[in-house]
Amino acid sequence: MQPKVDFRLNAIVDVDAIGTDKDLGELALAAARGGATIIQYRDKKSPTRTMVERARQIHAALQGTGVPLVVNDRIDVAMAAEVEGAHIGREDMRVNDARSLLGPNAIIGLTVKNEADARDAIEGEIDYACIGGLFETLCKPNPDGPIGFDGFGRLAPIIRVVKPHLPIGAIAGIDLERTPHAIAAGADGVAVISAIFRQADPRGAAAALRAAVDQSLKERT
Repeated sequence: MQPKVDFRLNAIVDVDAIGTDKDLGELALAAARGGATIIQYRDKKSPTRTMVERARQIHAALQGTGVPLVVNDRIDVAMAAEVEGAHIGREDMRVNDARSLLGPNAIIGLTVKNEADARDAIEGEIDYACIGGLFETLCKPNPDGPIGFDGFGRLAPIIRVVKPHLPIGAIAGIDLERTPHAIAAGADGVAVISAIFRQADPRGAAAALRAAVDQSLKERT
């Protein structure tokens, strides 16, 4: 069974981490050209209208790359900007409600932090799961604390026993050094912010991460 989503490298365009003085479309395109396989737009503080405009800007920049764009949390923004889908967490809309609004062809991803979230991933009609946060990160506070690779190794099998073909990624504090360890722990890919968008050469950083993911997947098989 071929998954709908290639989750090897999820580049997260996080406005709070990157800042508003950058061209978000240009950054997303650089990541895509470097090898990112999916882009996520995350913006927790901006007005809805601004978010829609930014999502459209990023989406327009990605046209022709074949790399899909999902919006974090905001189903309304994803629908208004007509992007490929949305990524949701435990405080966001329920998966089945999001699916009803976005339709069967949309990409829906789910953050998994604990066993209850893993069960939601099993029961919901999602296209990928992202387990974390694995490590501390300056980009997003984690009141639950990091779960590390051990936590990933505990949660991923809960999902895989029922959905063996569902892509499962690792998120939070993942950099080039930790990427092979994440894949060795069972991840199908990694989700990153700083490791791409806080680097002097985002395209080069994405290329290095993608190469590490691909090589680690090859060694695991």
